[in-house]
Amino acid sequence: MLLIPAIDLKDGKCVRLRQGAMDQVTRYSDDPVAMAEQWQNLGASYLHVVDLDGAVTGCPQHLSDIEAIAKRPGLRIQVGGGIRQVSTIQAYLNAGVDRVVVGTAALRNPEFLAQAATTFPGKVLLGLDIKNGCVAVQGWTEVSSMTPPQLFEKVWALPLAGVVFTDISKDGMLEGPNLLALKEAAQASPVPVIASGGVTSLQDVQAVQALHANISGMIIGKALYEGTLNLPEALKIVTSPGGALPRC
Repeated sequence: MLLIPAIDLKDGKCVRLRQGAMDQVTRYSDDPVAMAEQWQNLGASYLHVVDLDGAVTGCPQHLSDIEAIAKRPGLRIQVGGGIRQVSTIQAYLNAGVDRVVVGTAALRNPEFLAQAATTFPGKVLLGLDIKNGCVAVQGWTEVSSMTPPQLFEKVWALPLAGVVFTDISKDGMLEGPNLLALKEAAQASPVPVIASGGVTSLQDVQAVQALHANISGMIIGKALYEGTLNLPEALKIVTSPGGALPRC
């Protein structure tokens, strides 16, 4: 299972949000590339990078920082935020990005998602963000009436790389993940699921790993920045037989 530190970009800074609210911002670094280097030095081989400004505007705003991170030797990244055109996907892949996350466009423009997935098979992740059981869109600023199973039915035949599943109510709150919703998503999804939102402790890491075989990774953000979760110890759990907690 992949354990994936998150780097969220806003106004050129590395930040974290509370429950996806753009006015609830905590800044952690003025140098996103240095932050990527820090997580890599602590053992991360894969990062989740989000262009928060792009998620709202629909146009990438941090391509130069993302390209610099993607070009670090031995590091792979997936990128989300503002990806609503095939040309944007191509630009990110050309910049060295391993996979891209498509969110809002999947609901607003299913033809685009189908085109993206078939043009770049195995390179497109569906960003599935939920709030109160329904899919959220437009940088988490709007909530639709569609449920995750309904969305899965629409994308069942597409060659997606996977699904990034985020419960907005848990994101940035340090209160633990929504295990029930995550398990239901893993059971219903036709592709592997990456858990996002709420993973706070080593016990959370172990719980997510043991939850369902269709969960292939977990994204961790605020817990790493606030120090409630130690990255090397968490990596030991996901790489050890049985997902055992490290011994004291």
